[in-house]
Amino acid sequence: MRNHLIILLFCVPLVSWAQSNVYNPGNKRPQVRNYQEVDERPMHFGFTIGFNTMDFHFKNDLSHIISDSLTADVTVLKPGFHVNIITDYRLGNNLSARFLPGLNFGQRNITYWKSDGSYDADMLIESNLLDFPVLLKYKAKRINNYRPFVIAGGNVRLDMAAKRKYDENEEVYVRIKKLDYYYEFGFGIDFYSMYFKFSTEFKYSVGLRNILTNQPEERHPQYVNVIDRLNSNLFLVSFHFE
Repeated sequence: MRNHLIILLFCVPLVSWAQSNVYNPGNKRPQVRNYQEVDERPMHFGFTIGFNTMDFHFKNDLSHIISDSLTADVTVLKPGFHVNIITDYRLGNNLSARFLPGLNFGQRNITYWKSDGSYDADMLIESNLLDFPVLLKYKAKRINNYRPFVIAGGNVRLDMAAKRKYDENEEVYVRIKKLDYYYEFGFGIDFYSMYFKFSTEFKYSVGLRNILTNQPEERHPQYVNVIDRLNSNLFLVSFHFE
């Protein structure tokens, strides 16, 4: 999560720079406003492509850490990607509601450490998520062909890669639940071209459920027992075409 916040803080000045850079009182040439009709439509559509990093927030079980001499954490974030379909409902001059169903692919690697600090094992958790986000998008005043915005809302995700039972061949002794709920927030900039609107968006998604399946594998129960609670977090960078 610390890395995600650093990225967000780094991107905030970019939004401010874009606003100040496009507004230049000394520029005497009139600025042509592209594709103004998209913001006047009651509803419009588009699509999204982007990439993500998936993470877990751990609450380790102290009693089992002592007895099993293990702790768990995600030490390396691996990139994934996502695609979505956009349906945007205009609620006002500066506000719209958005529904973006899609697919989200990624993975997380849980690393286990022994009490003496030495490495014990890795558990690779793959996720193929069906996304059903509903978001509110608040847009600032348009400056020429740029318009900053913020977003917030909720998301329901179904993990189609979540397994019902352990696979002996994979040697992965942790299972997660299929269903999870998230709250999401972020920001971005709309760029208006002649024939479409292109947007860059940075979003953080925080899982609300404990998605750890509390049914350990019989021969290796320690890998589940040392974790008391497991929450899912995602950081997404999206490119919208509307």
